[in-house]
Amino acid sequence: MPKKLIEVALPLEAINKEASSEKSIRHGHPSTLHLWWARRPLATARAVLFASVVDDPGEHLPEDQATRERERLFALLERLVNWDEAKDPDSPTLWEARHEMAKSLAKTLGKAPPRSKEDRAAILALLQEAPPVLDPFAGGGTIPLEAQRLGLRAYAGDLNPVAVLINKALVEVPPLFADLPPVNPEYQAKRQPTDRFPRAKGLAEDVRFYGRWMREEAWRRIGAYYPTLNGKTVIAWLWARTVPCPNPACRADAPLVRSFWLSKKRGKEAYVVPEVEGGRVVFRVKTGSGAPPLEGTVNRRGAQCLVCGTPIPLEHVRREGQAGRLGARLMAIVTEERGGRGYHAPDPEHERVAEHAVPPWQPSSRLPEKALGFRAQNYGLTTHADLFTPRQLLALGTFSDLVAEARERVYRDALEAGLPEDPTPLAQGGRGARAYAEAVGVYLALAVDRLAESGNTLSRWQSAGDKVAGAFSRQALPMVWDYAEVNPFSSSTRNFTDAVEWVAEVLETIPARPPGEARQVNAVEAVNGVPTPPLISTDPPYYDNVPYADLSDFFYVWLRRALRDTYPDLFRTLLTPKEEELIADPHRHGGPDAARRHFEEGMRRVFRNLRARAHPHYPLTLYYAFKQQEVEEDEEGETEAVASTGWETFLQGLVEEGFQVVATWPMRTERSNRPRGLGSNALASSIVLVCRPRPEGAPRASRQEFLRALRTELPKALEDLTRGSIPPVDLAQSAIGPGMAVFSRYSAVVEPDGRPLSVREALALINQVLDEFLAEEEAELDAPSRFALAWYEQYGYGEGPYGDAETLAKAKNVAVSALEEGGILLAQGGKVRLLRPEEYPEGWDPKSDRRLSAWEAAHHLIRLLEGEGEGAAARLLAELPPTLAEGARALAYRLYQMAERRGRAEDAQSFNLLAKSYGHLAVEAARARGAVQEGLFE
Repeated sequence: MPKKLIEVALPLEAINKEASSEKSIRHGHPSTLHLWWARRPLATARAVLFASVVDDPGEHLPEDQATRERERLFALLERLVNWDEAKDPDSPTLWEARHEMAKSLAKTLGKAPPRSKEDRAAILALLQEAPPVLDPFAGGGTIPLEAQRLGLRAYAGDLNPVAVLINKALVEVPPLFADLPPVNPEYQAKRQPTDRFPRAKGLAEDVRFYGRWMREEAWRRIGAYYPTLNGKTVIAWLWARTVPCPNPACRADAPLVRSFWLSKKRGKEAYVVPEVEGGRVVFRVKTGSGAPPLEGTVNRRGAQCLVCGTPIPLEHVRREGQAGRLGARLMAIVTEERGGRGYHAPDPEHERVAEHAVPPWQPSSRLPEKALGFRAQNYGLTTHADLFTPRQLLALGTFSDLVAEARERVYRDALEAGLPEDPTPLAQGGRGARAYAEAVGVYLALAVDRLAESGNTLSRWQSAGDKVAGAFSRQALPMVWDYAEVNPFSSSTRNFTDAVEWVAEVLETIPARPPGEARQVNAVEAVNGVPTPPLISTDPPYYDNVPYADLSDFFYVWLRRALRDTYPDLFRTLLTPKEEELIADPHRHGGPDAARRHFEEGMRRVFRNLRARAHPHYPLTLYYAFKQQEVEEDEEGETEAVASTGWETFLQGLVEEGFQVVATWPMRTERSNRPRGLGSNALASSIVLVCRPRPEGAPRASRQEFLRALRTELPKALEDLTRGSIPPVDLAQSAIGPGMAVFSRYSAVVEPDGRPLSVREALALINQVLDEFLAEEEAELDAPSRFALAWYEQYGYGEGPYGDAETLAKAKNVAVSALEEGGILLAQGGKVRLLRPEEYPEGWDPKSDRRLSAWEAAHHLIRLLEGEGEGAAARLLAELPPTLAEGARALAYRLYQMAERRGRAEDAQSFNLLAKSYGHLAVEAARARGAVQEGLFE
């Protein structure tokens, strides 16, 4: 059975770069169809699936040829993960990728490969014989969609009906109506025989047309509740929650305001000024330079009454909220203006209009009493209806009901346009006029959900961007004090027309072939419904990280109202299923221990079934957020970890259910400009585990046998990783793959007393061998560098006693004076300190330096990288002797390890930069020299 590329090598840096940048891509990107939590980037899924199908060339070629062939595949992968290259399903890059996959499939099937990437019929014929891709935890649909984009059949399974609907909208519905022209009468009146609407573009045009009709009809029905201000269209009404002051002599309605800023844009500043008049707070709005007299009235410690100055504990706010005594006051109005936004003081008439809105229907379902990340219930918001104002409920109810009316219009127009009268509904794969009308209704309902995402009382006004941020800025429903109520009929932030356009643009980038299927099913049973053994790739829930079911109820109540007739089985329950959901929620399962057991046992059942049913020729790939990455605070100052703590549990279950981990790939999916990323060494967002079933009859091993095998095999893998310039921040995670490959190939590793070694203990031994590897590389360094390493470990770039330096220098067979002459440290006043990279002199010429060291070279390279960029650093690297250049690379890894363990985050960032850039620098340096030096750039 040939190894696949993903089991051997990946261009990790290129994949991670595109995955990180993908979060800034908006229009047309499938992630914008509907919100889903902890969604993996498309680029990562595309790369993983491609590399899971394509054979590694090392299986059938000599090493030098295999290296060149991998480089060719890497170059293709680097284009394939770029969204601009992949968003058109007929792009040359995608056809080239399909051709490579077809060639590997042909070998497996014993068939003739396609002659070239232009032989599309042969490529498609082979891809039809490829194993279908199954994602049993399909969530936001990333993996099934990218399987379909690559030309593979996609099967999506999920227990959550919101996730199932998203997957149906991405991979199941579009192929049913691929290449059809629009049916709306506006298009039909001007239709030409030469018109072409490839894939789902015709469907997209109908979503736009009937979305416009919904907007116009909604305006006719409820437009009076959205008045203009002085003839200007309102973008948003900004409200502040209020609480009765606890001071018996005051009892004023105290506004709870996080920030009085309205706009922080330079030259367009605007803010609210609260003033007390007659024992009541009134709000004024000021524009121009200046700042609000106070930032806000509430923070994590509590609030303050502006009328009497009495502190208001959060406990008082909670009690009043639970008694139904939280109110709301209009604080400001934002309007559409020529050239931007207008900010205005509250208008009493606008406040009265909002108070008179009466929704004809509202969701009566209750929020969970307790759930991960939920805080709003503490303040009396206990039903889903409590998360919306009456006017928001009126708007969402109106738009939801209009979906059904739009469906009937589409049905009549589809018949008129020539679609057949077929009673088979969309839920059963129908392709006639009725099913087409239901399909358009699905996407219109998703647009209504986009409106709900921001049309609620947990949405904020962002003064930095002059726009509204929806309720789910993170994977939780925290309390929000001052909120923004958007106008769905404006032409600015978060309006309904924009919501429809977002959905239509996604439809235009969907591949819409080959056929796909999305089913509501638990992960254990998901594999049973696939007709042939599948290639399995999945992103399981992350232990106790995201309460998917509780969060998705927010959207489910509106989708159910709009689509219950279209998918009666999917929306048969009042809320999403909870009990079978595989997360470790102590609130739901009766405490942390019971929650852990629920997660462990459920995952083991999943792994057991996947092992039994997966295709034997293809590895299983699993995404997992294996370590806490960061902690975020809510309005109360309470913290929520945003990554899982179930990593060891997850690995233990995999190994015990008979899987062997053959590779691990850290996938970095956070933008480098995000607040947490600046000045830090954040870990990869997730790790992709590549697994194969462990052969039956695998041997047992003792602890010592395992450790010997680890010390034999892991250093070679680590050498390959570091020479491939994997960032030091990811080295420990990447080492898990080859280390666990050794551990998991045994049926068990046992201690001398017969007790089996746990995954936790195995990971500790893998880290031990990693330390030994880095220490061994240190032994190859020159004496000044070994001195500097030892000094840095103890003192960093800070000062230490001269006597200590002299003692250490003698042990390293070097003199302090020689180190100072070599330009790596400063000795004065009885103190010694290492020079920081920025203190190294410009214009350094290694050819004229009589006391060269790898330490000095590494610091000059860091100085140039941080100050002048890769070009300058590459020119310096070209002038360094090979042993010195290699020493600088090794130093970067060793120094990163030291800096991270000592909590020197800024230093670690510099060392990480050098190591991860080294591969590019080496290539550029070779070009600068005109020849590759033997041994340096292999």
